[in-house]
Order: sequence, then C-alpha cells, then structure tokens
Amino acid sequence: MSPLDNHLFALEPQSRERVWGGQLLHPATPPIGEVWAAYGPSRIASGAHVGRTLDDLTAEYGAALLGSTVASHFGTHFPLLIKLLDCADWLSVQVHPDDEQARRMVGPDEFGKTEAWYFLSAATGSQIMLGVKPEVGEQELEDAIRGGRIRSVANLVDVQAGDAVVVPAGTLHALGPGLLLYEVQEASDTTYRVYDWDRPASDGRALHIEESVAVTRAVGPVETMSPRLPAGSGAVDAIDTQYFDVDLIGVGPDTKPVAADTRGRSFHILTVIDGEAEIVLGAEQAVLKRFESALVAGSAGEYQTRGIDGAARLLRAAVPDKR
Repeated sequence: MSPLDNHLFALEPQSRERVWGGQLLHPATPPIGEVWAAYGPSRIASGAHVGRTLDDLTAEYGAALLGSTVASHFGTHFPLLIKLLDCADWLSVQVHPDDEQARRMVGPDEFGKTEAWYFLSAATGSQIMLGVKPEVGEQELEDAIRGGRIRSVANLVDVQAGDAVVVPAGTLHALGPGLLLYEVQEASDTTYRVYDWDRPASDGRALHIEESVAVTRAVGPVETMSPRLPAGSGAVDAIDTQYFDVDLIGVGPDTKPVAADTRGRSFHILTVIDGEAEIVLGAEQAVLKRFESALVAGSAGEYQTRGIDGAARLLRAAVPDKR
C-alpha cells in the first residue's frame, strides 16, 4: 500500500429524491429525502485527492485510511454509511439481515445491517415503528407479514429531538413523518421491505415478503437514549454498538477545542448538525457547515475540533475494537 499524504478529507454530500422526503435538507421537487454524507462512493470535496472516492483511497491506502482495526476486519471494504434523512411521510416498514443471514441469502462477501438513529428535530407527536408489541410471538409475526397486517403487531415509539436509538439487524422498523435525523449503519445494500403503506408498487419499491419472514425477529420495544452534552465544549457517547460508536460533540469559538485521537485504529467521520466547525489536523484544516462531513484517516492520530462564529454540534462516528 502507498503512504498516505493527506489525513483529513472533506466529503461531498449526495442528495437522494424520495417519495416520502421533505424540504429541510434541500428544497426541491421531487423532494429530497436523504443526503448521503459518508460512504464508500463519497467523493473528496477538495485538496490533492479532489473528485476521488473513499473507495478509491481505501483500495490504494488500506489501513492508512481505514485504521488497523477496520482493515483487519473489513480488508478494503468501507464499512459505514452515514445519511441525513428528512421524513415528511412514513417510510416503508423494513428489516435487514444480520451478517450470517446476508452471507447465506445474498452472497459470501455480503454484510448485514445494524443501524442507529439520532433525531435532530421532531414535530410534536412524532413516532417511529420499532420492533413488535411485547405479546407478539414468532408465528403471529410471520402471519402478519404474509397477510399485510404488520401494523397490527408493530410497536410504536414516541421520539423527540436529542433521542438516539439502535436498530439491530432483524428488528422491524420504520420512520414516521415530522422527523429530521442522522443515520449510521453498516454499509450494506440489503433491505427487505415488509410493508409500504399501500403506495403503488414499482420496481424500486417492491415488497420482500418471504425474505422478511426469514430474517425478522419477534423482538419487543427497543430502548431509546437521550445523550446530553456538558456545559461548554466536550463530548459524550451517543450510540454504542459492536459495529459503530457515535459521540455527540459540542464546541464553541471561545472555548477549548475538543481533542480526539484515532490511535491508528479507525477512521473518524465528523458531521456538523448545528452551526459551523473547523477540524484541525497539524497543517491540515477543514471547515464544515451544517450537514457537511469530513473523514479523518485512521492513521492520523491526534486532531482538534472547534466552533466558528458561535457554538457548533457534531456527531463523530468510528468503528470500535469490539467485533
């Protein structure tokens, strides 16, 4: 592998039209439902590698970009996908396989998908669908999936801004209207659509009934968390899984910058969710506006984050040493 000459990469966000999308991320018709902030095909926004993708850099630089822990588990596969979602209507009810099921049902090199959500804003009364009601067993769940009656067994959860929730593979889930959120997930394309609110069927929105039956587990309500930042600058755990960790960071222009260290083990992805922030890594700098992201290479080591022209909040994702 070649030596890595840069260690800080601002990323180009990529918008996606969705039938359920709103106007908060980027006003448009048709509506934008998702902004893909960071994943393998993300393009570098500036610098010596402008226009290249993270997949390109991963293939050329390996562990120098990913970090030693990530490279040992994933080779040259970029393992995370980070999105911002604007939900003006219910998303389809979905389920994802775990790693073993994905390899068996899709292909030997496939990965499953555990994901997590951090809610940036939520209209009054906003809900998500997460798991099934406590009394629902496997047979009743299977019958409901095949019979198009999933709404009768699904568990609804009230959410508000600042809440976070992990959605393990095999868990029935859907996002409701009035939600703006950050989503982090294993980088897998495998999604099984259980129910789509009687929207017209199309090639891109087909249902996957038998696959859903095979992977959905009768798991009940999943606990939500509400991480809170300390006064001033600092960082707290927001999401903690074996696949990814996410920290909530608060910084101000006149407070001490928040220091971090990749320790050579995993890349970090920083996404600004409020305000404007600057990432400083030696002589390298990246200024990020709201909803913009940057990747710090796994081999980078120490770096700092500070606010610009006011307080800023960011979410920082990494792959932990837990697999």
